Amino acid sequence: MTETTRTDWTRAEAAALFDLPFADLMWRAQNVHRANFAANEVQFSTLLSIKTGGCPEDCGYCSQSAKWGTGVKAEKLIDVAAVLDTARAAKEAGAQRFCMGAAWRNPADRHIPALVEMVEGVRAMGLETCMTLGMLSDPQAEALAGAGLDYYNHNLDTSPEHYPEIITTRTYDDRLDTLARVRAAGMNVCCGGIIGMGESRSDRIGLLVALATLPEHPQSVPINALVPIAGTPRGDAMLVGEKPAIDGLEFVRTIAVARIMMPRSVVRLSAGREAMSDETQALCLLAGANSLFVGNRLLTTSNPEADRDAVLFARLGVVPMAMERASEFA
Repeated sequence: MTETTRTDWTRAEAAALFDLPFADLMWRAQNVHRANFAANEVQFSTLLSIKTGGCPEDCGYCSQSAKWGTGVKAEKLIDVAAVLDTARAAKEAGAQRFCMGAAWRNPADRHIPALVEMVEGVRAMGLETCMTLGMLSDPQAEALAGAGLDYYNHNLDTSPEHYPEIITTRTYDDRLDTLARVRAAGMNVCCGGIIGMGESRSDRIGLLVALATLPEHPQSVPINALVPIAGTPRGDAMLVGEKPAIDGLEFVRTIAVARIMMPRSVVRLSAGREAMSDETQALCLLAGANSLFVGNRLLTTSNPEADRDAVLFARLGVVPMAMERASEFA
């Protein structure tokens, strides 16, 4: 059984997928996955914070917001040479895509030449490139595309209805506008969300429908589990027990529905892996996740150690995704 690529999914259809018996949902997701990707191949990515802290946005989950007292200090954009050194080490450790994140509302034009140099240098190593820098102007998007940036990450985070509970300094339409600029410039879109921010299943449905009804499906769809950070509103709500962590099987269901609704997108199991059992991670891969971050750091939060990952991947028979296959589905 396969799924055609559609951009007209309804909430009722997505809800029906979520409501399937777990085994039936997994069977359907695995069939869709195997129809579009090699069954046991996973793309390995590494994420580097190239500009940490001091962000003026009030994202309720983020340690880098200047609004919250998380102890993360504002830093300047790091040197190009340092970025390239880190990318080189990441490739030697097995990474296939190198992602660079900056805590900005939007980059200043004066930063674009350095960002272009980073993209060109990382691509010259044979790595795929991805950046997340906040909102972009048309000229900025065109400059990054001209440098060869493969992916631009700009998450929708949650459903349109739940979004005002999470962020007030940037609208949902602002995010959609940036995605439109990225597509117009010819870059691949990396766009997903965060699960476990006090949202309902209806909100998880709303997020996936928003992603799957974009003019074109994001080529990369990161699904994050909230990592609670003390000092942030969402983190504190989870840490004091006001909002429980996302149930593991519900998270797996979200991955599976994303796979079915966006059959040719690379679905990334992103933040939150460190707190997941090996069994939960295995179910996520069975549900259709075929990309994940390796390395012990994700911006300001931790990630599983390389040795733990190596053991898990060997137990599961997971191998790196062929780069030509990753390009085929981009």
